[in-house]
Amino acid sequence: MNEINSRRLEIDALRALSAIRQHGGITRAAAALGLSQSAVSHKIKRLEVSLDCELLGRKSEGPMFTAAGEDLLDYAGRILGLHDEALLSLSKTPLAGRLLLGLTEDTACTDLARIFGRFKRLYPNVVVRAKVRMSLVLRAMLERGELDAAIVQVFSHEVRPNDLVLYREGLHWVKHPELMMRQGEPIPFLSFHDECFYRQWALDIGQEDSVLETVFECSSAAGIVSAVNATMGVALLSDRHIRGEMQIITDRLPVPPSLAYVVRRARKARNPALDSLVAEIESGIGRRGGLALTG
Repeated sequence: MNEINSRRLEIDALRALSAIRQHGGITRAAAALGLSQSAVSHKIKRLEVSLDCELLGRKSEGPMFTAAGEDLLDYAGRILGLHDEALLSLSKTPLAGRLLLGLTEDTACTDLARIFGRFKRLYPNVVVRAKVRMSLVLRAMLERGELDAAIVQVFSHEVRPNDLVLYREGLHWVKHPELMMRQGEPIPFLSFHDECFYRQWALDIGQEDSVLETVFECSSAAGIVSAVNATMGVALLSDRHIRGEMQIITDRLPVPPSLAYVVRRARKARNPALDSLVAEIESGIGRRGGLALTG
């Protein structure tokens, strides 16, 4: 017990360790924390001495963290979360208001559910209402001022300077191995419905030298995945939906743009409640190195 009492996990050191993972190295972590590189290195070194183990990998081609470092990062996320939650709960300026948010189906049951729950505990006087829609619909609702903010999917080249990027992934043409695509014949296309920007890109740009013939329309990713596996045609699917025997098509069709999930605000004045929620989302995903999406 005396040995445990003589050792401490300093909050600032844990925050530095988490920042190294979030930003990909000591130099970037130092810039994000507003510290010098040597100050961050010193915090980590003191932590290593206190715990009597190495936390950062020292080999140039090796992993960034040792096994002990990875273990501590898991604890650090929880410790920092509770630490910050305790400080906010004791704030003398209670936050109140009403927020209207938009979510896509993919993000409705992710880390965000946990983050929203924590936000509600911290700010019980802020009422949060959410609507689940396709990204294109949510983007239009934002432009009309019907939402305060939305978590939407966009092509990477469409990310705006004020967007908060939560997650990035690839978009691919896929098919079942048994599906034959013959030269000179239309390619059977498995499409999301009209409100999907994948579909718009595919029909506008994605068939430069080939003709796509829509043979199946569905609003859910699960339906498109089933149709691909049933050898009904080709589809545009993101990384996490590619599974089983699916093949990525690398010829006959243009390479699709990559994707990003972002928090996008409406074009109107900010309010403290929204600022706090966006900050909570950024902090929550930062402690875990990214946003874990359902698959």
